[in-house]
Parts: sequence; structure tokens; C-alpha cells
Amino acid sequence: MDEDFDRLLREFERESIHLETRDTYGTAVEIPHMAKWAGGEPDDLEWLQGWCTTLREHVKAGKSVCRARIVSEPLSDYQRWSHSIAHPMVDAGEDIRWVPRRFVSSIALPGNDFYLFDDRLVVFLIYAGNGRATDKATSTDPDDIRLCRSAFEAVWKFAIPHRDYKPL
Repeated sequence: MDEDFDRLLREFERESIHLETRDTYGTAVEIPHMAKWAGGEPDDLEWLQGWCTTLREHVKAGKSVCRARIVSEPLSDYQRWSHSIAHPMVDAGEDIRWVPRRFVSSIALPGNDFYLFDDRLVVFLIYAGNGRATDKATSTDPDDIRLCRSAFEAVWKFAIPHRDYKPL
């Protein structure tokens, strides 16, 4: 599934939207870089360059890549680190926005984070309690697509662009 998912991130036709709802994640790629940050060590963020190149290619092709992060405040260590490394992705063309959790109390949200590609495929991201990714589930069900689209749009109304968001 990871190869298929990586392909989806590269090959969608017009739009990729991503909703993140957790305060902590623990992907294998990120853990050593977050540990450096926590230890006060510099990180040249070279490990993000492949994604940034892909983002620039999407922008050049007229595609849209948006991410909304629903966060508790004050931010968790993970989200403070995530905020600190987002600039290269924003500069490359990803529209990353931050949404304080207090603004979304009355919004119906899917039970899992997701990507929605071109309003035709949802990929739900399944995480363990410690933030480690455990699985992905795909759906083309029109009800799932409508739920994810409407949730994202409702959250987006409260979203603060990365450059304007000041972490608490």
C-alpha cells in the first residue's frame, strides 16, 4: 500500500486535500528528525527535499495541495516541531493551515485523518495511540467522499495560514 500511496501523492489530477486531527504522530521518517530538534541539534531538512520537489511540480502543473492541521493549544511537542519545519513545504507550494481545536467542536469529522484525491478517492490513515501509523484504508464510496469534503471545507473556514499562525 505504501508504494500505491506514494504514487497517489505524485499522480493525482488536480487536487489533494489532507486533514490531520492528532496532536502527536510518530512516523519512522520523522522520529529521528524530531529527536534532533528536541535535543537542540540543527537539521538541514534535506530529508524533505523530495516532497518539496514534488510540490513544486504539482504547482507548475496547476494542481492544488492543501493540508489542515487541527491542533490543541498549547501545541504538543510534535506540533511545535512540525510547525518549525513546515516553511520549505509552504515555500514549495503546499497550503498548510492550522486550526485551533476549540474552533471545530461543532464540526462533524471523520474518525481518522485522511487524504482526498480529486474528489474521487479517500485514503484514511489509521494510527495507534502512540501516533505510529498502522494502516491505510481506501474508499470511493460517495458518502465517504462527501463527508471528507464537507469536513475539510468546514475546518478550512477556521484555518490560519502557516505564515500567520503563531503557536501557543
